[in-house]
Amino acid sequence: MPNDQQPPWGQKKRPQSPEEMVAQLISKIQDYFSGPKKSKSGGTPEQNGPPNPMAGLGKIFSIILFVILLQAVYASFFKIAPSEVGVILRLGEYSQTVQAGLHFKIPFIDVLHKVDVEEIRKEEFGFRSRSPGQQTTFDRRGYDMESLMLTADKNVINVAWIVQYRVMDPQNFLFKVKDVRQAVRDVSESVTRRIVGNMDFDYVLSNRDVLAAGVKNEIQTQLNMLESGISVGTVQFQDINPPDQVKPAFNEVNEADQDMKRLVNEAEETYNRVIPKARGSALQMVEESHGYSVSRINDAKGETERFKDILKEYKNYTKVTRQRMYVETMQEILPSVQSIYIMDEGQSSPLPLLNLTGTKAAAGK
Repeated sequence: MPNDQQPPWGQKKRPQSPEEMVAQLISKIQDYFSGPKKSKSGGTPEQNGPPNPMAGLGKIFSIILFVILLQAVYASFFKIAPSEVGVILRLGEYSQTVQAGLHFKIPFIDVLHKVDVEEIRKEEFGFRSRSPGQQTTFDRRGYDMESLMLTADKNVINVAWIVQYRVMDPQNFLFKVKDVRQAVRDVSESVTRRIVGNMDFDYVLSNRDVLAAGVKNEIQTQLNMLESGISVGTVQFQDINPPDQVKPAFNEVNEADQDMKRLVNEAEETYNRVIPKARGSALQMVEESHGYSVSRINDAKGETERFKDILKEYKNYTKVTRQRMYVETMQEILPSVQSIYIMDEGQSSPLPLLNLTGTKAAAGK
């Protein structure tokens, strides 16, 4: 049996593909609007009554109204992701801000804008990241106009940095500034150039953290004045170097500066080692001299008082005092005497009386 013939039981063949279903639907619509149906015998069209042209328009209007109603019902409900907030405008005016979840809005009157408030956005200056990941590569070619700056001491420096921020006020973010991303770039570049331009070359190279903190505060202040609705999280300086054209000269100057600092440190080390020692020795000598002076004065005073006491006793008891002084003097002298000799007026040489050392005294002594 040919494929284009109908089955013997008289039922039409159902379409087997979406294209056939669409074609059949179009055919039915065309038959509906083509006019009255013809009679089965092939004669004049069947007419059950007078034609009503408004009936077709009413059906079209009903279909359009039904489609609009379905679309309105579909557009009335919306869902906000956990990292987003929804800003609703009613007739072009701000109405409310909704949080994550399923919500309802008036169709064709309310307009929804979704804003991701947890995404960390970043802007790069002086370079661009290529193939981000564990081994991120950077491209610095063609971005010299962003990174080249002039310092306060008239030196050229190449600065590359990153600004990270996120949305804090969705309403201001959407409607206060037309292009927030470009505003962040313009403000960041302007603030960085101004702060670097007020610092010396060496200070910029050795104080990245101080520079980043100052730039962050200035950027946040200006963005708040613009009511941009964003919060600056981090300003990080990736690379601060002199331009490639002057790097050899800069390295030579840096080496000379390091040598100068090394010599200065060595001189200070020698100074700190020698000068305090000399000052301590001088102070010790001065203190010893003061102590010696006090000791001599006290000894002299003591000897004077002793002499006065002895003189007083000598005047009262002359013989006894003289005998005692003789005995005490002999007690001090005799322990150091090695030999005792007697000198006679008639002899030419001394006679040994007592040899305290145990050896013979020389005859000529």
